[in-house]
Amino acid sequence: MSIAQAHFEPRAWFRGVFADETPVGFVMLSEDSDKQEYFLWRFMIAAEHQGQGYGRGALELVVDRVRRLPGATELLSSYVPGDDGPWNFYLRSGFVETSEVEGAERVIRLAL
Repeated sequence: MSIAQAHFEPRAWFRGVFADETPVGFVMLSEDSDKQEYFLWRFMIAAEHQGQGYGRGALELVVDRVRRLPGATELLSSYVPGDDGPWNFYLRSGFVETSEVEGAERVIRLAL
């Protein structure tokens, strides 16, 4: 579904996350260089590949990309709170909570 969305959203940038030849995840950004707003829209690592460093490595590459985009000062994302949710991963990666909530998701921010 995310790949289909990306093909119809002109601001979408997306890539597969691979360990050698094995697909382990997917990442998609919303890049709006006119407004200088960058949002980590999808970030998924398959459950059986979590905890092996693939997420951290992929996120580092994404952050490096965003830093090179026009006027990038932050990377936004969001997550759904829950016991098995990704908040601790994002927290360890330097994200902080904002006061924004979109539906059931909390918006988070990484200063660049």
